[in-house]
Amino acid sequence: MAFVEPVRIENLLVGSGHSLLWILGPCVMESEDFTLMMAEKLKNLAEKYHLPMVFKASFDKANRTSGKSFRGPGLEKGLKTLEKVRNEFQLPVTTDVHETSQATAAGGVVDLIQIPAFLARQTDLILAAGQTGKAVNVKKGQFMAPNDMRHVRSKMLETGNNNLLLTDRGTFFGYGNLVNDMRCIPQMRALGCPVVFDATHSVQAPGMAGDKTGGDRTMVPHLARASVAIGCDALFLETHPDPDKAMSDGPNAIPLDQLDQLVETCLALRAALPQSFWM
Repeated sequence: MAFVEPVRIENLLVGSGHSLLWILGPCVMESEDFTLMMAEKLKNLAEKYHLPMVFKASFDKANRTSGKSFRGPGLEKGLKTLEKVRNEFQLPVTTDVHETSQATAAGGVVDLIQIPAFLARQTDLILAAGQTGKAVNVKKGQFMAPNDMRHVRSKMLETGNNNLLLTDRGTFFGYGNLVNDMRCIPQMRALGCPVVFDATHSVQAPGMAGDKTGGDRTMVPHLARASVAIGCDALFLETHPDPDKAMSDGPNAIPLDQLDQLVETCLALRAALPQSFWM
């Protein structure tokens, strides 16, 4: 595996020579109380397994299939909630942004700014995120080859910010289906960036549940295990206490009570790899 310079996210380091990073949380902030409850439970999980963890939740799901779908509390309320998570649970936090003005505002609160896959080619958005000085996680577009992410890296470097993570979350396979080419992980790491594997969005079936996105959460553990075995630097997983009642991306979320087992398995796989493999 190629050596990649570690990226700092608050007090955590991710990349060669460092532990597997976990980015965990619900898809969307269904309410402030719900978000704080999830943060507490995931904080407890992180302490149980000594996980370096970033808490994730979206303040706005701007790319919903239907214009009538729940989107979240919005920028102002959402960032206030993330600030509470950060302060009350001492967790680094991340959220996705869709506009340059959101990147600037989020940069004042979050530790890691996420660029959604559909926006991976939006130059101004990447530049705005990089100019905050915070670490940035750009998800590879479902329509992009792994090596195309070199352009994302070049744009980030223009800002003087080299704290960049790249995420694989599946590639379009015809209509309504995604597949994962696990070669993406070493290929994007070869660009010099730590690579995140998004195991939950990878099982989406876009637009295949009528007016919302479908998916198959039973495939999440299989893909997560494979990504760890091939050498990802971080795992991204969305979770929910009752995914069938989730207000966004429920078909793809792993049930909260199943997360322990998946964490244990992935940690065991990581420990089984020769240390030189992920140095």
